[in-house]
Amino acid sequence: MITKPKGTIDFLPEDTIKRQHIEEKLRLISSVFNYKEIRTPTFEKTELFKRSIGEETDIVSKEMYSFSDNEFTLKPEMTAPVIRAYLENNLQNISPVHKLYYISNMFRHERPQAGRFREFSQFGAELIGSNDYSADIELISFGHYFLSAFGIKEIRIKINNIGNISERSLYINDLKQFLESYKNDLSEDSRKRLSRNPLRILDSKDKKDREIISNAPVLYDFLGSRNRLHFQNVLEGLSDLGINYDIDYSLVRGLDYYTSTTFEILSDTLGSQNALLGGGRYDLLSEQIGGKSTPAIGFACGLERMSMVLDAIKYKFPEYNPPMLYFVTSGEPAKKKVLLLISKLRTQGIICETDLLSRSIKAQMKEANRFNAKFVIVIGENELEANEIRIKRMIDGSEVRINFDNLTNYSFE
Repeated sequence: MITKPKGTIDFLPEDTIKRQHIEEKLRLISSVFNYKEIRTPTFEKTELFKRSIGEETDIVSKEMYSFSDNEFTLKPEMTAPVIRAYLENNLQNISPVHKLYYISNMFRHERPQAGRFREFSQFGAELIGSNDYSADIELISFGHYFLSAFGIKEIRIKINNIGNISERSLYINDLKQFLESYKNDLSEDSRKRLSRNPLRILDSKDKKDREIISNAPVLYDFLGSRNRLHFQNVLEGLSDLGINYDIDYSLVRGLDYYTSTTFEILSDTLGSQNALLGGGRYDLLSEQIGGKSTPAIGFACGLERMSMVLDAIKYKFPEYNPPMLYFVTSGEPAKKKVLLLISKLRTQGIICETDLLSRSIKAQMKEANRFNAKFVIVIGENELEANEIRIKRMIDGSEVRINFDNLTNYSFE
């Protein structure tokens, strides 16, 4: 038997009902914040991700699914494709600020684990065109709001400011000098990054690396007055909204396009897999992929991990909408008559079901109960001769008889 690829998910009907609810609620909340949906191709030119994410990142160096000619890649993240679409379609000529959201599948060749898959879905938001601190506050509050709207509690925000290129360059020099003295104690991955991209070492999850990093120079100390003021305004704005946060000076995020504000939103519901949402400002990304300088900030949230949290907190998902009517038939003439009736009723938006296996009346009644149908309509030879049908209300067993011609106008309540 052929099985699904490692690190992928089959969404069975009961799973799909939950995912549809999550997506519908996210779309509603996005509309309240006046974010509009954007969709981009499943694959993009490989160069887009090499320029934007960074060739030394794990995503580009280890995790991308690229075609054999290496010209195209299944998208591992969505921010670069959104900015590509923004530039290619000249959205900046329509309005100076665009607020966009997406719900899309992404692909990364990494080790599958709880809440992390090789094909996964993300909900994300991008606020493009503003470098004002108010944009940072709005986007972070958007992320905090939608998680709270799903009943997720004990939400924690970690936030940092990683400065601009010149500020980071000064910092990286000091960081590199500091880490060189611990080179032999660093993990293998961190030793490789030391010469090529030492800032990525701050992302390390290795226990020994974390101990070393805890004594490393702090990037915030290298920020100029402009970035410090921006950061302070963001923090004050979050406080004014009653949103709690923790400053984490080691938070740099894993992609090269981030500048200035970076943040993560966490919940301890799943233990160590506690990061639900992450993002930051990426004011240089547009230039990196060939466009004009365009400030922007965004976040992304993995829907698989979010679903796990909702299950853990026993979130009340809507139940499956059962058929309003189940038609029980006896004999070929009745079966043909029912197919016509169902066709008319479905055009009125009434959910109908009937037997497709020519089973006994007893078996059909069992099936109606399994479907949890609200009404059962029995049609056989006698009903055809009398030109009437029996409608049974399943909740109390009461029955009525009506003329065939009145069925499509009958009020099922």
